[in-house]
Amino acid sequence: MNMTISATEPDWNREHNTPGRYEPAKHLLATIRAYQLFKSKGGIMDRIASPFLVLQHRFWSAVTGADIPLNSKIAGGLLMPHPNGIVVHPEAEIGPNCLFFQQVTIGTGGRFPGTPKIAGHVDIGAGARILGGVTIGAHARIGANAVVIDDVPENATAVGIPAKILGQREKRQYE
Repeated sequence: MNMTISATEPDWNREHNTPGRYEPAKHLLATIRAYQLFKSKGGIMDRIASPFLVLQHRFWSAVTGADIPLNSKIAGGLLMPHPNGIVVHPEAEIGPNCLFFQQVTIGTGGRFPGTPKIAGHVDIGAGARILGGVTIGAHARIGANAVVIDDVPENATAVGIPAKILGQREKRQYE
């Protein structure tokens, strides 16, 4: 059966912690999600839970070696198989069902002021840097160690330093 991974609807199963498996990236994301949920509701439970969740976040950040702030704008379904060294600017926007490998940086700099906006189902290879107010289109792929300082269109692949577009393709499917 062929299914297209959605660039708009988060697949929350991608972030689900499997009992008995050691998946620190999923624990880190769960802590961020819980913190944001309590903050959005406010009240007494927020004041009680927030300090505990901040400590949990610090613990899982140290274990994973990732720097993803509690107030990040990350849609559901993010996968980080090897979260070591991942850095996300708190104002960057990340769409649903993205995949980040180790040492990815999403931050400021580059040609355009601001922070990146990454659409849904974007795969970012190990060591890639996405810098400045760039937009990465849905279903795009960023190659390992690429330095993206310009927009990447939907369904495109970007590689190199600075990143160049290799071309666009049809929507990816998996079985």
